[in-house]
Amino acid sequence: MPPPRGMRPVAKPKNAKATLGRLLQYMKLYKSKLILVAACIVFSTFVSATGTYLIKQAVVSYLNPLLLERQAAVGLTEEEKALKEATGEEAAEGDSLAGGADVSAASESAGEFNPDFGPFVKFLILLGTMYVAGALSTLVYNRTMMMVSTATLNKVRKDMFTHMEDLPIRYFDQRTHGEIMSRYTNDTDTLREFLSQAFPQAVSSFFSIVFSLFYMVRLSGWLTLLVLALMPVMLITTGKIGKHSGKNFAAQQKAVGVLNGYIEETIEGQRVVQVFCHEEKAKADFAVRNESVRVAGTRANTFASILGPIMNNLSHINYVIIALVGVILALNSPDTKGALAALIAFLPLTHQFSQPISNLAQQFNVVMLALAGSERIFELLDEPVETDDGYVKLVRAKKDEHGNIIETPERTGMWAWKHPHKADGTVTYTELRGDVVFEHVTFGYVPEKTVLHDISLYAKPGQKIAFVGSTGAGKTTITNLINRFYDIQGGKIRYDGINIEKIKKDDLRRSLGMVLQDTHLFTGTVKENIRYGKLDATDEEIVRAARIANADFFIRHLPDGYDTMLTGDGANLSQGQRQLLAIARAAVADPPVLILDEATSSIDTRTEALIEKGMDGLMKGRTVFVIAHRLSTVRNSQAIMVLENGVIIERGDHASLLEQKGKYYQLYTGMFELS
Repeated sequence: MPPPRGMRPVAKPKNAKATLGRLLQYMKLYKSKLILVAACIVFSTFVSATGTYLIKQAVVSYLNPLLLERQAAVGLTEEEKALKEATGEEAAEGDSLAGGADVSAASESAGEFNPDFGPFVKFLILLGTMYVAGALSTLVYNRTMMMVSTATLNKVRKDMFTHMEDLPIRYFDQRTHGEIMSRYTNDTDTLREFLSQAFPQAVSSFFSIVFSLFYMVRLSGWLTLLVLALMPVMLITTGKIGKHSGKNFAAQQKAVGVLNGYIEETIEGQRVVQVFCHEEKAKADFAVRNESVRVAGTRANTFASILGPIMNNLSHINYVIIALVGVILALNSPDTKGALAALIAFLPLTHQFSQPISNLAQQFNVVMLALAGSERIFELLDEPVETDDGYVKLVRAKKDEHGNIIETPERTGMWAWKHPHKADGTVTYTELRGDVVFEHVTFGYVPEKTVLHDISLYAKPGQKIAFVGSTGAGKTTITNLINRFYDIQGGKIRYDGINIEKIKKDDLRRSLGMVLQDTHLFTGTVKENIRYGKLDATDEEIVRAARIANADFFIRHLPDGYDTMLTGDGANLSQGQRQLLAIARAAVADPPVLILDEATSSIDTRTEALIEKGMDGLMKGRTVFVIAHRLSTVRNSQAIMVLENGVIIERGDHASLLEQKGKYYQLYTGMFELS
């Protein structure tokens, strides 16, 4: 048997830089949209920084003149009051009239304050227009980035599934289905958050820092140096906390994958869990795996969660220090009013300079999760695909008037192996007959443990070859090797005289029909599930195959007959009915070689007898390999191979093996005693 699932060695994680680089390669496919996003981000951050910088202009060019004008007007009025007090309130009436008129006139002319707000209003309109344009650009880049992120995830999932379909069976034998599924769900979901939130936030933060720094230098070089001097504290803090966070997020993603694998297997085997009253043990096992996720998640999110508040507090401390130093510099400046106006604009810019770093810190958990998820996705994409060095193809063929085999595009019911010869460029055709030969085959799923030892056997066209033996003897392994799900370590397997390593795997498997003990039905109609064995099969061929498998009767009694919808792996059918459909699926393929791996194990003996009668017609002129624990199903086999510990210890037909009174005799008589 293959190594237990989940026992594979853990791949060494790639570094974050390489993972991020591969992620950006996917995003490059949408270069034009990314250019638009970058342009909108640059404009948006430019507007934000420029708007803050223009505060100084507003103060110096508009507010200060207005305040000075008002102060001048208020100051003259106070002088007028002082003058009136000095001249006295009891002056002569004539003098009072004359003098009062003069003072009143002076008061009226000096005390008037009629500011011109026109330039300031124009400035505010210009500033407001800039901010509206910046808001629109933010809307555009967020919407565009969402389109890029969904398209990127679509491409990632497509590449994962396409690559997965090319992986060898070994990959799936060594991993739980839930652990593989986790890469399509949890891991890709972390990418969605990264692409739609963290990535544009990082780009926006970069340009925000650049523009803020530019305007800060223009406002005050000394204060800018102070800001830069304080910044390493924030960067060092981010680096130290982020290092621990990233390591724990990677552990969290792996733990989630293991948990999903356990949940998927438990759901699939829930009936077994309840039959054997295994609920408490299942809960305990789940609790252990769930606790691993909690511990890893707590560690990862603890570091990620404390990073944001720490950065915000450091930013506030820096703000206070810069404000204090800025006020001292302004008070000691020759142009105190201008220096204060510059400080008013400078302080928001320091916030815009440090805030992006705080924002990145708060998004750090998203980034680390995305990198951890990406590593697992790229781990799947980096798995070596199934190699295929074969060059012999399976083609439709017919015989000409001279009896020579020629290739033809139409259906003739005849197939041939097309064998190109590299030496002279000629092509020869060998009729597909189903002649299978094992020559001293040795094989092990892992190098240090051999499963089959020096296996030699042959199966002529039309023969039924049976393999019997205890569990783990190597019966299913032999059928796996015929399909080239695994490659042998020693010996040869020949198909119609051709080494199967020279035959293209798709063509080899197309010539084989297989019915497994574990039946799998797909979501779709009964007709579509049978047609899975031959995608271009007609409705008549489907019905014929169902009759051969003795499935036609029960299919016609289903609610919608052949159009009945099956879901949940055929949950609305009995186990026996599901296996009948699997046999019909193999029958419609009409292959020259059939492999039946406990194909009738879930069928009662009466139905089994009917199926065998129908299968006899299907097996005419075809090679059939049968694996069965029910020895009554192999009695009519031309050859029976008895395996034990990967070695053929007995071979012969039913009668000769009984005469030998060896292992087969013990199994056969023991079966009848048990029954």
